[in-house]
Amino acid sequence: MNYKVVPFLALITRNENTTNVASQLEKLINEHSAQGWEYVRLEVVETEIAAEAGCFGFGAKPGFNTVFRMVVFRK
Repeated sequence: MNYKVVPFLALITRNENTTNVASQLEKLINEHSAQGWEYVRLEVVETEIAAEAGCFGFGAKPGFNTVFRMVVFRK
C-alpha cells in the first residue's frame, strides 16, 4: 500500500466562514480521489523552528513551535 501526504492550509478572508474552509478541503480530497487516492485523515504535525544566532548576537531570532496540517491519502 502506498501513502501520500499533502499539506493543507485553508485561505479565507475575514468575511468568509468555515464553509469556505470545508470547500477547500473537499476540493483537495476530490482532486486526489480522481487520481485514485483514498482519503485517510487530516493530521496535525507540530514542529520546532530552530533559533537563529545572528552575527555576534545582532539579528538573533528565537526558536518557536508551529503547527502544520497534512492530509493523508492511500492507494
